[in-house]
Amino acid sequence: MTSRTIPLKIDSLQDQIRTASLLEVAARKAGNVHPGASFVDLRFEDFEVAADITSRSLSQVQEGCVGQAILNAITETQRTLKTNANLGIALLLAPLAAVPAESDLASEIGWIIDSLNMNDASRIYEAIRLSKPGGLGEVSEQDVSQPPGHPIQYAMTLAAERDAIARQYCNEFSDVLIFGRERFLEWLEQHKDWEVATIGTHLELMVHLPDSLIARKCGEAIANESARRAQQVLDQEWPTQPQGTAAFQEFDNWLRADGNRRNPGTTADLIAAVLFSLIRDQQWVPPESITIE
Repeated sequence: MTSRTIPLKIDSLQDQIRTASLLEVAARKAGNVHPGASFVDLRFEDFEVAADITSRSLSQVQEGCVGQAILNAITETQRTLKTNANLGIALLLAPLAAVPAESDLASEIGWIIDSLNMNDASRIYEAIRLSKPGGLGEVSEQDVSQPPGHPIQYAMTLAAERDAIARQYCNEFSDVLIFGRERFLEWLEQHKDWEVATIGTHLELMVHLPDSLIARKCGEAIANESARRAQQVLDQEWPTQPQGTAAFQEFDNWLRADGNRRNPGTTADLIAAVLFSLIRDQQWVPPESITIE
């Protein structure tokens, strides 16, 4: 990959969504796509395109419904990339983006979730079907292959124990707005480096919530194993000690084995939401650009 610089802005809601999305995928997180690591069907450049689409679609959320904004983002992404590069990010960022600009996210996100109606549910179900997320399978009640019988909050409640994104719809995004933001800001205070803070928060979120994409694709035992291995990296004092660096590389290799089936993609989506929330609530000013090599 030729070295290039990507400018980042935070002047508008669209800018903030794009910047958060790009920073998430630019950080060299364990097991995820980043500029130095691709999957067979996904590259950094795909996420770059998806960030533009997601930010453009979700920036219109306050003029319509949350579900329609999600569906618009996924429809254009599927038409352009024909792969799932942004479903989780869209599901997380759309309700956050719908919070009125004059309000902080934590004070209003519960009201936004409560206000979602059957139209939102129908459009969200359609977006999920279009994306065909890995390991989705079928469930006995409120399966997305069928028309929704209740508002989306009901389906998210049913899924909350097995899906970390659904869980945010049920706990007022506390894993993002409380745990994730606190951990990121502590890492940033200690290391003064946004990428270290992002990777460190990713590891801690994997421990806090064993990745639900891994659980869907590989089973809960492997998801729990991924959480245990993430804790080992932290216990070895990554990134300041050589044994921590070695442990991180070993963990990264383990996640990428078996055809990237252990990809902690849900945790990456949570990271995008953490970064967006920090930028949007003016708790952190991101870099003005990133260099991709």
